[in-house]
Amino acid sequence: MIKRLLDFLNASPVNFLAAKNICDELEKAGFRRIDPTQPLGEVKAGDRLFVTKNDSSVYAFQIGRKTMADSGFHMICAHCDSPTFRIKPNAEMTCEGGIVKLNTEVYGGPIMSTWFDRPLTLAGRVIVRGTDALNPKTLLMHVKRPLLQISNLAIHFNRQVNDGVKLSKQKDVLPILGIINDELERGNLLVNVICDELKIDRKDILDFDLYLADASPSCTFGVHDEFISSGRLDDLSMCFAGLEALLAAPAGDVTQVLAIFDNEETGSQTKQGAGSPFLSAMLKRIALAQSGTEEAYWQAVERAFMISADNAHAWHPNYSEKFDPTNHPVLGGGPVIKFNAAQKYASDAVSAAVFAEICREAGVPCQRFVNHSDVAGGSTLGNILASSIPLRGVDMGNAILAMHSCRETGSVADHEYCVRAFTCFYSMN
Repeated sequence: MIKRLLDFLNASPVNFLAAKNICDELEKAGFRRIDPTQPLGEVKAGDRLFVTKNDSSVYAFQIGRKTMADSGFHMICAHCDSPTFRIKPNAEMTCEGGIVKLNTEVYGGPIMSTWFDRPLTLAGRVIVRGTDALNPKTLLMHVKRPLLQISNLAIHFNRQVNDGVKLSKQKDVLPILGIINDELERGNLLVNVICDELKIDRKDILDFDLYLADASPSCTFGVHDEFISSGRLDDLSMCFAGLEALLAAPAGDVTQVLAIFDNEETGSQTKQGAGSPFLSAMLKRIALAQSGTEEAYWQAVERAFMISADNAHAWHPNYSEKFDPTNHPVLGGGPVIKFNAAQKYASDAVSAAVFAEICREAGVPCQRFVNHSDVAGGSTLGNILASSIPLRGVDMGNAILAMHSCRETGSVADHEYCVRAFTCFYSMN
């Protein structure tokens, strides 16, 4: 199971590739891709369907034996984007000696210093000419070799570096791409990389969404190989746990839903994010196809339960003062239920009790997380989604260290626990 997770992480350096890899696994398992521009048609018990939005969000449905109006649905949602750096248009900046660096902008909230002095690569999508102006073609790209690096300033020029340095997002985190060998490469180095990688002609390139990614593979570490070290554990580990559970759970009375959103790290207010009406529209279409009335959708929502799966903060042995004194989850302690009095999480006593019972039935431990009252926390998918689909649900995740670092640390045992809990949840009738 952990090897499958590591392989998925290595193959999914950005949201677009994560979505593609999830879709590939769904198709192998017999799920049929829906074209949202076409009528949905008849929906039968046992049907396995999925749909995508913007190449970066995925919604899968295993239809239950009972209609959603009668039994609701069990949904796990997660997000496939992670903090990184986006390559700007006209990105090449030629410096002395012919050194070329790329102009970038920050995506989400990365710990920027963790991106320094490590091999990086490029991944994303390139848009090329299609059949007409309204229908360009999308090509996914992942350069599978070290290609760039953001280099630190030597300590000799910054003696205070170990006392803390304020980093400029425009100046300090621009990656070096290469050195121009001849004048024909000036202004063309990035385009040449794209053309060589995708075997396309430069005249066909219309635009791109490209991002930096760590080029070092994911791995386990520790005396007993008990830890996972990887970029993008937040939140690809939860995406993969949900996928594994959906593929492992047998079809039952209740419809099973897996929703993988994009753009959580920037607020979710996009057509492919948790703030979009796209998922609710698909659920309405399924309910209508089953029962012939939109009223069935609202009945389904009232009977549904959502697990919003986004990783939690593990207690850090060097910074215990940052954590709540009585609610600080540890690595290897099992899935974590997240609470927040300001309603940044969807969890309440009822939904937390439901998830704790799911964990008990699955035979896995369960933990709780509340922020230290003097330390502001983040938000996640659950409350955003529940504001448009009034679902009963819980916010949870596995505990990790160094959230939003270029490389985060998780627990092997926690991932196995989480898949067991998710599979149990999907299997309930």
